[in-house]
Amino acid sequence: MRLLVCSWLLIFTLVFSLTPLVKSATPTSDIEQYLMNAQFQQGEAVFVAKLQQNNNDDQTRFELGVVQLMGTTQRLMQSLYRYGLQQNVITQFFPILRLPVPINPTPQPVTYKDARNILQDLLNDLTQIKNTLEPIKDNKVKLPLRIGLTKMDFNADGKLEENESFWKTFSLLTGIPATEKAAQNLAIAFDAGDVVWLKGYCNLLSAIAQMVLAHDESQLFDSTAHLVFAKPQTAYPFLANGAGAFGWGNVDISDMIAFIHLLNFPVVEPERLTAAIQNLQTVTALSRQSWQLILAETDNDREWLPNPRQKGVIPNAVVTQPMIDSWLTFLNEADALLTGKKLIPFWRKREVRGINLNKVFTKPRGFDLVLWVQGSAAAPYLELGKLTDTDTWQRLLQVFRGQFFQFAAWFN
Repeated sequence: MRLLVCSWLLIFTLVFSLTPLVKSATPTSDIEQYLMNAQFQQGEAVFVAKLQQNNNDDQTRFELGVVQLMGTTQRLMQSLYRYGLQQNVITQFFPILRLPVPINPTPQPVTYKDARNILQDLLNDLTQIKNTLEPIKDNKVKLPLRIGLTKMDFNADGKLEENESFWKTFSLLTGIPATEKAAQNLAIAFDAGDVVWLKGYCNLLSAIAQMVLAHDESQLFDSTAHLVFAKPQTAYPFLANGAGAFGWGNVDISDMIAFIHLLNFPVVEPERLTAAIQNLQTVTALSRQSWQLILAETDNDREWLPNPRQKGVIPNAVVTQPMIDSWLTFLNEADALLTGKKLIPFWRKREVRGINLNKVFTKPRGFDLVLWVQGSAAAPYLELGKLTDTDTWQRLLQVFRGQFFQFAAWFN
């Protein structure tokens, strides 16, 4: 799952791995000072006060949204540190759990409710960011930032260490060398198109959080939380004592099998799935709006998402008009699937019906990974109708040179 920090780290993986340094004479701004010193609450208070004096100040509103975003990232990292996030072959499969959270020598016990609260807090923070950015109407808003210089107090000890900088976190997570000098020399001039892009990302992450919170994963937590946290409070405390007869490194193979077996969740809050599909539909609408703004740009100033006439901060990641046209076609196809106007082809032979994705969200029956792979879990959602155009997906792969998903994480 793509949660907040991993999405931003993926973005900066693109930046640092695909570009030479972009020299910038951008002076340190007020917002950069708050980011560089992890003073997110102080920055938020200052920008909120400015907005109270002038509620139509979109520049300040944009700065407030960015400060809130980084504060959200820090709170997520601190929560994972508080409960002693573990690193093993299981957690490496989940981007949020691959984060280089420092080892906590004195982790706190964690319950299933605590784990859900981490995700709910993230969802609340994302909602706040969306509410902050929503009123922005000024198409000329611009925010130059050397965002790689941001620091975060991962272990909440009130001190900022070298390994608590954004660029250092990026380097530890990806293995790609990055230095503070590189971060200082790389500036991005975020503009109105990027405001809408960020709103879209917040909606995407909100959809993922809602999908998880809609289900009851308590049985999975009881049997496998020791793979994720240092001191889980579960019905089977002996599992946290170490690997058993089928030990493989620092995990037990039987734990891995149990993890897959227990990806079977009843729905406990179906209204969250309705909210999730609404978030996803908002993502596609915002992406169209974002590209409309980007295509209308006539400047050429350190672009994060450039149009075909501009040069972006990622020179080797060229954006062409056919790419944008194909992306907009993809958005149309995604909307057709989310609304149920088109169906997903079923993977079992001699079955002409397709899966109504809309009903998966609006008429949920629980989630069982194994039965979905087998196909029987899809049976309640099979119906006759127009299937999604496979040629659309093939063209996407061709236009994006087989790197559609990498570009999708950037295009949003």
